[in-house]
Amino acid sequence: MMVSVTDSGSSTTPVTALRRSLSFRDLVVYGLLFIAPMAPVGIFGTLDAKSHGAVALVYLCATAAMAFTAFSYAQMVQVAPQAGSVFTYARKGLGEGPGLIAGWMAMLDYLLIPAVAYLFCGIAMNALVPQVSRWVWTALAVLVTTALNLRGVRAAARVGFAVLAMEIAVLLVFVAAAGAVLVRDGARRGWLSPLTGDGAAGGFPVAAVLGAVSVAVLSYLGFDAIASFAEEVTGGSQRVARAVLFCLGLAGLLFLVQSYLAALLMPVSSAELAADPAQQGPAFYTAVESSVGSWLHDLVAVSKAVGAAFAALAGQAAAGRLVFAMARERRLPGVLARTSAGTPRPALLVAAAVTLVAAVWAARRDDGLDHLVSVVDIGALVAFTLLHASVVGWFVVRRAVGAPVWWRHLVVPVLGAAVTVAVIVGASWTAQVAGAVWLAAGLGVLAVQRGRRAADPGDAL
Repeated sequence: MMVSVTDSGSSTTPVTALRRSLSFRDLVVYGLLFIAPMAPVGIFGTLDAKSHGAVALVYLCATAAMAFTAFSYAQMVQVAPQAGSVFTYARKGLGEGPGLIAGWMAMLDYLLIPAVAYLFCGIAMNALVPQVSRWVWTALAVLVTTALNLRGVRAAARVGFAVLAMEIAVLLVFVAAAGAVLVRDGARRGWLSPLTGDGAAGGFPVAAVLGAVSVAVLSYLGFDAIASFAEEVTGGSQRVARAVLFCLGLAGLLFLVQSYLAALLMPVSSAELAADPAQQGPAFYTAVESSVGSWLHDLVAVSKAVGAAFAALAGQAAAGRLVFAMARERRLPGVLARTSAGTPRPALLVAAAVTLVAAVWAARRDDGLDHLVSVVDIGALVAFTLLHASVVGWFVVRRAVGAPVWWRHLVVPVLGAAVTVAVIVGASWTAQVAGAVWLAAGLGVLAVQRGRRAADPGDAL
């Protein structure tokens, strides 16, 4: 039952009501901020080495692979246009238990991805201003973006749009500068090599490309956050569905273009990168600096530092909505379902606190980034798998809206689940163990709640 409070007058406002104020553009801004338009910069070298130079083809395939997940989101957001995203969808399609587990696993992703982004920001700012410790920069980024989120989703979206415009502008500068260099000096690799490989494999590297795709799909994590704002968008659930698909398509195009150009500018072969893993991390910057100059290297680095903080802003906002939705359904303490002026401030503060602790802890350790990155993606992948199962459960098993459309309600989600399961199987041992531990904790929470509700059906947690 929705609780109401009187707001210094005769009007009565539900404490669990979110304010509808987001446009289609705002949704796309949140999605692209979370993904980050230049996400390939950090893993370009790794993917180039793994794919034998066919890095642009890797992103083309990864976009197609993630399109299955985007399509499943577009199906379910119209079934349940509410905050909570995959938590809400799994409850609809699979039942209360799987819903809790889906939300629980997604929470791991939504709480730790912002921590990684904040840490990236702290590392970048420490490189620019080494007199200030990176954990201080990291904590400062958390505080600034949390303050923006507490002001409301519309205010955060306006600031986020400005930051996203800056990131896109830097990307366009890179594209223009790279194009000028290629016209003047020509490519250092074959013009088609980013799509066919640079010959290191002695033929078309099919297996190598598929292996690299399993890593590249992790660049797209975050577009799904758009669905978390379903209760705050104007224009209905169709607008959310379109924004999810549009955001993925635009991100895929941006990733394809920048990885193609960087591969053409790369001064060493993919085989040399594979033989020297230390070169893989800064490979994108190496390509830029050796071909264009250090000024573009510095510009991209600053853009990545600022962009990382605001990617975390979008992630923190999505995490707050997930916590809010789970609390509203009595899966977390009810106080987290309260809102103020249409903003879920208690849920945002809890999400910010967890993220702050994780990010600062990692920033104070030399191996902190490795620890965070190793576990951050597993929750999202499990949640995506349950999302696909929810589409089948709602449309095919329950037939809640009549006869299913087989390609849309069975073939697409099954293919999408095959992709996510394959990535989970190929994940690191550390990630799999962390995911299993988190899953076990979620199952424990589920068992406790079922026991309470069996004893007292009116228990509100």
